[in-house]
Amino acid sequence: MNWRARPVQPEHSFEHERFSAFVGGAWIEPDRTFKVQSPIASSIATEVADCGEAEARAALGAAVAAFAAWRDVSPFERSRILRAWNDLILQNKDRIARTISMEMGKPVAEARGEAVYAAAFVEWYAEEAKRIYGETFSSPLTHKRLYALRQPVGPTYAITPWNFPAAMATRKAAPALAAGCPVILKPAEQSPLTALLLARYWQEAGGPPGTLQVLPASDPIPVTKVMIDDPRIRKLTFTGSTEVGRMLYQQAAKTIKKVSLELGGHAPFLIFEDADVDAAVKEVMASKFRNAGQTCVCVNRIYVHRTIEDDFSRKLSAAVSKLQMGDPLSESTQIGPLVDKQGADKVRSHVEDALGKGAKALVGGKGRDGLFFEPTVLAHVRSGMRILEEETFGPVAPVIAFASDEEGLEMANDTPYGLAAYLWTRDLNRAHRISEKLEYGIVGVNDGAPSAAQAPFGGVKDSGLGREGGPWGLQEFLEIKYVSVSLTPEPYRS
Repeated sequence: MNWRARPVQPEHSFEHERFSAFVGGAWIEPDRTFKVQSPIASSIATEVADCGEAEARAALGAAVAAFAAWRDVSPFERSRILRAWNDLILQNKDRIARTISMEMGKPVAEARGEAVYAAAFVEWYAEEAKRIYGETFSSPLTHKRLYALRQPVGPTYAITPWNFPAAMATRKAAPALAAGCPVILKPAEQSPLTALLLARYWQEAGGPPGTLQVLPASDPIPVTKVMIDDPRIRKLTFTGSTEVGRMLYQQAAKTIKKVSLELGGHAPFLIFEDADVDAAVKEVMASKFRNAGQTCVCVNRIYVHRTIEDDFSRKLSAAVSKLQMGDPLSESTQIGPLVDKQGADKVRSHVEDALGKGAKALVGGKGRDGLFFEPTVLAHVRSGMRILEEETFGPVAPVIAFASDEEGLEMANDTPYGLAAYLWTRDLNRAHRISEKLEYGIVGVNDGAPSAAQAPFGGVKDSGLGREGGPWGLQEFLEIKYVSVSLTPEPYRS
């Protein structure tokens, strides 16, 4: 394990100019602030506006007022502003990456990739804004003309997680704005600064006041209650835990809001006996160790056919042992710290539980100073261990053997979650057959990183409902209106 316990450099500091909230096109400073603590070191922190009920009501009023105008702005003009936003994000990708690294610990090279990924959603929906089509259809009555329109659903409340503070913000905001819906964004308390930075670029791009607002809050409940209870908020979009998503779903039912939920995952990766082991290891690495395993689509269970289990485990361990763990602001770092103590404690408890029940750490297996945890490969993992029952959200790869396609498929589907799943095989028939039977919203075949701005992203079962990305993501912010026009019948002519 390449571990560099470097001292924190003096230049490691938050660079964001404004730590206020963005409401109604203005930067406001509530009386309260809260501390954003960097996972890099306990000495790195900053203060940010702490919004509550009053700020939420102000933002709600601004969004409602903005909707009256924004919905009627030409789709071509909305597209132009989104394109300008995309350009500013790309021009400032290094600054965004540094902010992401500072507030949630993602290695800066990876965070730079996230900034580009975040811009991809803005670019895509800048184009899609001009492609909100309706349909005409036939009537059995010759004097009637029938058609359907797609119109913006209304002001939107978006709640984003800490693990992709840029990409999750644009994946929700860009399609909403393209559709004509103002967005009130409540970023995770661990990572509000990136969202504020994106709001500044939206403002610089010419985004009208009230169309995008950002409300940092140490306690999301007062802000969320205002939005959930008010019937003028017509759309809720949330990424986070299944437990919180289920609660928000119930609350949103009171005002019959349109809802999309991207919730927890527990992704399996099936490696079949005909796999190219070296290629399979590469794809597992791409899926498992991104953001130190802190993504909802990270592989959490690796099922390997028993005939290649030893070879695969040996090669995976060799690859994991070469990962560079250390300062996330270093360009060479591949594994940074976990986001907070709660996350680090969960990873540690999962590994300790597995080791205590007979698993073996082929590499790693221990926590390091601060919030670091060694990239780990576990062998002899079996049913009854917590790591097979819960999402770990850390750099730990458990390997489990299976004997047949049927057994592997059964193991992979044995979870209430259904976000992402992966498999590696050279057999085209098997690839299609297994993909169709995996109970997941996303399947990567010989591909450990299938996410793309133009593709649908979302899950089934306890992993949520609705889709983000591509044309499907735009439809989440549109309602269909049917119009029937009765023409004056022409007089009969003999």
